Amino acid sequence: MANLRDIRNRIESVENTKQVTRAMKMVAAAKLRRAQDRIFDTRPYAYKVGELISHLKRELDPTVHPFFEPPEDAEGVLVIVVTADRGLCGAFNSNIIDTAETLIAREYEEHQRRDDLFLLCVGEEGHRHFQNRNYRMVSDYRGVFDDLQFSTAKQIVQDAVEGFERGIWSEVKLVYNEFKNTIVQNQIVEPLLPIPKEQFETPVMEEEANLADLPENGQAINYIFEPNARGLLDELVPRFLYYQMWRALLESNAAEQGARMVAMDNATENAEELIDDLTLEYNRARQSAITMEILDITTGAEALEESE
Repeated sequence: MANLRDIRNRIESVENTKQVTRAMKMVAAAKLRRAQDRIFDTRPYAYKVGELISHLKRELDPTVHPFFEPPEDAEGVLVIVVTADRGLCGAFNSNIIDTAETLIAREYEEHQRRDDLFLLCVGEEGHRHFQNRNYRMVSDYRGVFDDLQFSTAKQIVQDAVEGFERGIWSEVKLVYNEFKNTIVQNQIVEPLLPIPKEQFETPVMEEEANLADLPENGQAINYIFEPNARGLLDELVPRFLYYQMWRALLESNAAEQGARMVAMDNATENAEELIDDLTLEYNRARQSAITMEILDITTGAEALEESE
């Protein structure tokens, strides 16, 4: 009977876990809907600003703005890694951490040896991972996804720009998860500074560009800039950087909620399967116990008959 009690306790424990994972799935689904609305509203503006910047850069001398070329004598590198503040979202965090480590191993191994590789981690999971491995950390952006604001994106960009202008690092790379759909996230390594000559396109951006309607003549639009291209460039460059970072944060947030919803759905299904298996095991053990009791009673009755 003790075995039956153990199985009953396990069933109750798994039932409680199933209720928790089901509730977490529902919360993630609600957050995902809000996150999707925000990213779908932000993407068109961020894409268009990037398109204008690329057009202006082709029109003007690359040296016309300091963010188009790396500063002289700068040797360091800054990698911005965007993860989640919490786990329980499948391989979401480990995938982006692996992507960042692969980037460092392939392109910045020499910088790491020289100790001029810097990391700015947005999110608790990435910050803890790289801090425990003695990377040079810049700033602290843990806990920002509980109340994600545009001001956070601006502050991150300002930190990156400050080091770029001071010549601490010559380039800034951004590593994050792009939201494709509830199940799929794309791991993105995007150049932030210096601003690339051609607009950087993620897989989702390429798909949306292919679906966009082209002008009737099939040619790119030739913009007329007023009052002048240089004045507009000075206004657009900071806005471009802010919105690229803001989009990356929103992409990561939406991807995180999608990954968590899928992970909690799988956990709920696994709990249900485990409950079915434990229930079957319980019924078999109970049947075995009843059979043993019947055998004991039958054996006792036969012994009494023989003794009379």
